[in-house]
Amino acid sequence: MTFSVIRSSRSIVRPSEKTPHGTLDLSAIDRLPVLRCNARTLHVFKHGPEAARVIREALSRALVPYYPLAGKLKESSQGQLQIECCGEGVWFVEASADSTLDAFNYLDDVVSIPYDELLPDIIPENEGIDPLVQFQVTQFACGGFVIGLIFCHSICDGLGAAQFLKAIGELARGVEHLSTTPVWQRDFFPPPPEQAKVTALPNLPPPMPNYTLNHANIDITLDQINQLKQEFQQSKGHHCSSFDVVAAKFWSSRTQAIHLEQNTELKLVFFANCRQLLDPPLPNGFYGNCFFPVTITASSESLTKASIPDVVKLIQEAKAKLPIEFAKYMKGDFKAGEDPFALPMTYTTLFLSEWGRLGFNQVDYGWGPPVHIVPIQGSSIIPVGILGSLPLPMKGARLMTWCVEEDHRQPFLDQMMT
Repeated sequence: MTFSVIRSSRSIVRPSEKTPHGTLDLSAIDRLPVLRCNARTLHVFKHGPEAARVIREALSRALVPYYPLAGKLKESSQGQLQIECCGEGVWFVEASADSTLDAFNYLDDVVSIPYDELLPDIIPENEGIDPLVQFQVTQFACGGFVIGLIFCHSICDGLGAAQFLKAIGELARGVEHLSTTPVWQRDFFPPPPEQAKVTALPNLPPPMPNYTLNHANIDITLDQINQLKQEFQQSKGHHCSSFDVVAAKFWSSRTQAIHLEQNTELKLVFFANCRQLLDPPLPNGFYGNCFFPVTITASSESLTKASIPDVVKLIQEAKAKLPIEFAKYMKGDFKAGEDPFALPMTYTTLFLSEWGRLGFNQVDYGWGPPVHIVPIQGSSIIPVGILGSLPLPMKGARLMTWCVEEDHRQPFLDQMMT
């Protein structure tokens, strides 16, 4: 996939009105070292003349109610991560491409996408800013456009980031009042005293694995999902979700493909939204991090022998424990060395993230929702799958994976298709 991208403008977008200044504390989850990273995504739209101008103006207006996103990270004298609300702004790049999106199937081929061309390039040092959010809007010759987004994970989870983009979309469409009022409320989970200073990354990085993960996309039709759900219903006598059956099929297929020793301990990990588990629940509009890892552990031998309904049952049992496990975590009720967020980043741990319900697919800047959302691989050594929707107008799920070595890629795909 080759096309030429020309960046024509780089600037800082600040709030359109005066906003509060000061320092805001983050929650204990926001402050997790594992979230000191940027999430990178591409959002592909079929149509949108003058998209950069429209989005830039709406972004400036959205930064008034979402003013913390125009600030920057800082550390307190106690080493606690905070947000300095200074109105510094968001980095915004305007670009154009000499090709049409349909010529490249709307960036459907994830492997060959020139990500570096579609994401914001490195901010010059003389700008003197380190923004929490960065945009690049690339207009294609067909009238379509792609948003390359870089978002600081310490300030928003996926639901929060999508909520912010929806707000920009509403303002771009001329809405006077946002349908969702942003809520900060990071005091729902202040850092426990014994964890107050644990914000820095470890001094010594863990040893690097000696493998490289290959990309594979698996498209799963609604009929295939419904068939798996029906098999579970017939086997266990009750219902399950689409996520449950896809997760079970994913974990089982990968286990079959990688052929580990029978007594090898394997883990499946996914992160569950916990906004409704608090008492009272977090209000609609909260856009910080509020999730918890659900971890299922099984031996390679047992997983290899298990049916898909059996694996679904393991997943459901782990999900049922979530309220208790999250409550224990908020109370600090776990032993040293047993932090549930300190997960092993090895070939035996498989991570799964569900994007279909985050809201990115509902963002509309005035020309309809995106055709396609493209997550960008964060690490070449952490086995991961991202579950999203099939590109419009298809219906079903797309599992975007970086989870197996080259030798295991085809066996993994074969297992997913059986």
